[in-house]
Amino acid sequence: MFPVAAFAYPIEVEKQYQAVKIDYVTHDVYHDTGAITVNNYGDVDAKCAVVFINGPEAPRTRRVQVGAGKSVDVSSSFKRSIIKLRIKLTCQPA
Repeated sequence: MFPVAAFAYPIEVEKQYQAVKIDYVTHDVYHDTGAITVNNYGDVDAKCAVVFINGPEAPRTRRVQVGAGKSVDVSSSFKRSIIKLRIKLTCQPA
């Protein structure tokens, strides 16, 4: 029997913020699913694009709006198991 963390994989985040106070936490949810929690610590709403990249599969793009002082969970599933997940996080004022 494998421990719960047996499917853990590295997650790299490339971030670009324009005049917003954003932070994030990544999650390795399952062997084929990754997630990120986007936190907005600023006074203005932010619109963000999150691109999940898993090797040769097509990138998955999710667009979210994060209210001032709020958090949003964003996830993506893939057809293959994730070996290394890359996430591009781009945010700007809404």
